[in-house]
Amino acid sequence: MSISPHEFTGEQFNLEDYLRAQEKTKQVVLEFSTKLYPGMTEKEARALLEKLLDDSGLEKRWHPTKMRMGVNTVRSFRDESVDYTLTEEDIFFVDAGPVYYNHEGDYGETFVIGNNPRLKKLADATKSIFLATQKVWKEKKLTGKALYEFASSEAEKLNLKLNSNMYGHRVGDFPHAVHTKAKLGDIPFTPSPNLWILEIHLIGEEIARGAFFEDVLI
Repeated sequence: MSISPHEFTGEQFNLEDYLRAQEKTKQVVLEFSTKLYPGMTEKEARALLEKLLDDSGLEKRWHPTKMRMGVNTVRSFRDESVDYTLTEEDIFFVDAGPVYYNHEGDYGETFVIGNNPRLKKLADATKSIFLATQKVWKEKKLTGKALYEFASSEAEKLNLKLNSNMYGHRVGDFPHAVHTKAKLGDIPFTPSPNLWILEIHLIGEEIARGAFFEDVLI
């Protein structure tokens, strides 16, 4: 079976290093999530995240570090944030893209401060839809496009909206962009394991908040 050019990797690609880079990225994100507190601004939080990444020994950032708080969580990453300060019942999410071991890490997750059940439900939904979509990918070998159609349908069942402007992408040994800049939600073939990031950005229109989760399809 021929390999799509969209799934080419460089000669230096090493699966063990790649997975190590992804795990290290995840650990930085999780550490960051424990350091936020009510009264912190989004600008201050982003600066903290950048410092944690710098201190982690990254080689470079293959994409800009991103995070959203509160009202900004409904915005796509290309949109500008408004000034925002974290409250005692709030939500925020992170997307970090460092390079470790010459391989690209990319991990994002949503976190909730306080005990607001609607915010918790929204954050949990991103993970549950990610896992359900990953499961159907494994079982039915769906194309990238079909995966996002499935994820959108799952979101609708929960009265949530899937943001189709955040469609996932390739990762690999740095830089993957020499092989492809294709979006996962656009590809007409079944994505291979360990090469594609599945992004799930959900918007709860009734509460005007969003949540985000991304990880590698494995």
